[in-house]
Amino acid sequence: METLYIEAASIECSEERREISGKIVPMGTGEIGNTNLGGVVFEAGSIEIDDPSKIKLLSQHDMKKPVGRMVTATVRPDGIYATFKLSRSTGGNDALVMAQEGLVSGLSIGAEIIASAPSREGHTVVTSAKLKEVSLVTEPAFKSAQVLEIAAEEMEAATSTKEKTTTINTVIVETEIETESEPQVEESTTPVEAPAVEAAAQEAARPTVAASHYVRERVAPISGAQYLEASIKSALGDDEARRVVRAADDSTSTNTGLTLPQHLNTFITDTFSGRPAFEAATRQALIDSGMSFTVPRLYTNASSADVAPTVADTNEGAAPSETGMTSAYDTVDINKFSGLQRVSFELVDRSSPAFMELMMAELRKAYEKATDAALLAAFVANGTTAATTAATAAGLQSFISVEGAAAYKGTGGDFANKLVASTDQWAAIAGYADSTGRALYSAQGATQNASGNAVATSVVGGVLGTDLIVDHNIAASGIVDNSAFLVAPSSVYVWESPTTQLRVNVLTSGEIEINLYGYLAIYLAKSGKGVRKFNLT
Repeated sequence: METLYIEAASIECSEERREISGKIVPMGTGEIGNTNLGGVVFEAGSIEIDDPSKIKLLSQHDMKKPVGRMVTATVRPDGIYATFKLSRSTGGNDALVMAQEGLVSGLSIGAEIIASAPSREGHTVVTSAKLKEVSLVTEPAFKSAQVLEIAAEEMEAATSTKEKTTTINTVIVETEIETESEPQVEESTTPVEAPAVEAAAQEAARPTVAASHYVRERVAPISGAQYLEASIKSALGDDEARRVVRAADDSTSTNTGLTLPQHLNTFITDTFSGRPAFEAATRQALIDSGMSFTVPRLYTNASSADVAPTVADTNEGAAPSETGMTSAYDTVDINKFSGLQRVSFELVDRSSPAFMELMMAELRKAYEKATDAALLAAFVANGTTAATTAATAAGLQSFISVEGAAAYKGTGGDFANKLVASTDQWAAIAGYADSTGRALYSAQGATQNASGNAVATSVVGGVLGTDLIVDHNIAASGIVDNSAFLVAPSSVYVWESPTTQLRVNVLTSGEIEINLYGYLAIYLAKSGKGVRKFNLT
């Protein structure tokens, strides 16, 4: 399971109730949001909230900066709307002020993904997730978000307003403002002892909201003419003009200690996620013990001694054909894939953004890359080399048509309907054109070419009746041998265990060791006849 962080919606605040409300995430609308895992769409009813009162409102996804908690959550046709009660802490006051001033305008969720699937457009469709937290963020990512209201403390309302003013000679002037008539002022000249504590008590009871941050006004820049004037006066000995020139000539590079760079909680990475080749295999759960297992099989090809039973046309009264069936088994090894990271307590406690979450996300990406590469290596080692073809559109057509039929025949009826291609093959396919220059594999809107579609905005498509799957883990560079594989999923089996995390505190050094591992077994049935390797040479 992965934790998803998605900037989702704008906010509404209520100044009277110290509440912030808004749409935290759209569901069932098809709207794509920007997340730490790429583009994501939530299906209707895909997000579960166990107990709204236990959902904290954070600042910028920092677990050490809670500013409130969820009060209510409502599921509407276009998504989830929620209301949060802000704390009376400094952080809660700051959050309220920054929301009022428009410095934070969005809500962002942290959700644990339980079930998801990739779409043909290249984004992830989440079908099941659990809400973990909600954060105030600077900028909303969903265009459908709307700003609603902001509120601070409740104030008593009255049908009429009375103000009492005490003068120096203890004369009280009482003013009553009526809602339907002109103000009437009555003045009493009788000296009355004014209650000294009343005004103070009223002032102390009056609710106030004070900002803990402010925006400093910019210093007005001087024009070119003003600078020229100051330069002339400076040369003539004017001290004020000399100071203006020195200030204008100074730059941020000479005073870096006073122009500190701001730090954003955005983490930039170029590591790939996902295991495209696994989409071309039959996936099953791994057995719970042992480091190998056997699979019974009956192969009747030339490389096997297995014998299949026979049935023949038999004359009346004649003995039936008798052939003794013989079979064997294949042994499948289970391999362990693991990675370890050692970090200090200080890095875990004091990092921003949170190092642990980012590191685990990168460690999971590394696991995906290693296991996907293992499946591709099995394609190369155990697949069947195709007939020689050319690096052209015609060569691709020959590869799919000839090897598709060969796979069907060699496997005893398995259809090779998955084309796993390298990024170089993808680029070539997208660029193939007919004699008039029109693209053979492009689709615009509802129109699709007869040959299929392959566009630069999606790593899935269709090529000559097969499902195109672009795999960035294919090591082949260029259109060369083994840069594409035609695969029959029913002839490729993958057994896998869930991944496990181990965390150990190393007290002697003040560090934490985190280990991620899982088990994987790969089996190409029917002597690899269901996997056809692209052969250029």
